[in-house]
Amino acid sequence: MKSNNATVLTLAEKCKNILAANWQGRLNTIKADAEGSKESIYTSKVKYMLKKGKPFIWVPEKDMHNVNTIIDERGSFSVASPTPGPLAKLLHSIKKLPTRVALSGDIAPLKSEKAELAAECLKEVMLSEQRLIGESSYTVSGVLSSSNSITTSRNENLKDLLDEREKYVVYKFNISSCMYIDGHGGTHEVDLKDVQTSKADMLAPLSAKLIDGINQSEARRKALVLFCFVHLNANAKDAFMLAVDRKGFDVLGKVPGPATKDGMPGFLWKEFRFTFKEEAHDVESFCSQLVQMEEEVVKKVSGFSGLA
Repeated sequence: MKSNNATVLTLAEKCKNILAANWQGRLNTIKADAEGSKESIYTSKVKYMLKKGKPFIWVPEKDMHNVNTIIDERGSFSVASPTPGPLAKLLHSIKKLPTRVALSGDIAPLKSEKAELAAECLKEVMLSEQRLIGESSYTVSGVLSSSNSITTSRNENLKDLLDEREKYVVYKFNISSCMYIDGHGGTHEVDLKDVQTSKADMLAPLSAKLIDGINQSEARRKALVLFCFVHLNANAKDAFMLAVDRKGFDVLGKVPGPATKDGMPGFLWKEFRFTFKEEAHDVESFCSQLVQMEEEVVKKVSGFSGLA
């Protein structure tokens, strides 16, 4: 049995995974006018790419951020862990927040030559994802094929940044502080050195597809229910994949709870953690271990019921 420290990621690793998994966030800059910087905040949703651990942000040419940063380069950037498809609806219904990363620092515009290099790097990131999915094994395809190809695709969501008809200013976000915000809204300051030295999981860029592919599959969600029952003795009536990483995954299970005011059986959504026997260093390893766990749990349940 692994120790608790070995079964979960550090806060810095969680932050890096969130940044690598998403492609859009909320940028906040200080509003400015001809008299200088004011203390009110302007915020908008922007798209970004993570390169060497730093966010490179594409801001539309007519966006107010471009004026604000001329006067005051300070800013903050908030990114949430991906909650695609039915998971987003569930979290909203139970008033549970997705985990988030809140960064503060300086926003530096790239000169034209470096902006072009950033665009080339973005193209390569998109092509790399396309190749990975296209060359994936039957096992990986089986998990990813159920996902919504529009809402979970980095290519689909970032391709407009390469449209020459649209004009953008590209910025590098220089991080000076990092905060991890858990699903209950609790804030945890993360050491900047840990953030700088930590690396995102190789499977992080495809985590949205993995999560949605599992949650959109009735059979795979039934397997999550069986995981709760067999491994944790939890009588879940339903379950959704919440988060994935190289060490395992988190599941939201619908389990019995306090009775309602009218005496009817109640329920609550509880978070469960499942750990792999070996770390999944890529999406292939993640999917193969997940499928193996599914097969094992079906055999155990069949044995319980005398069907083996």
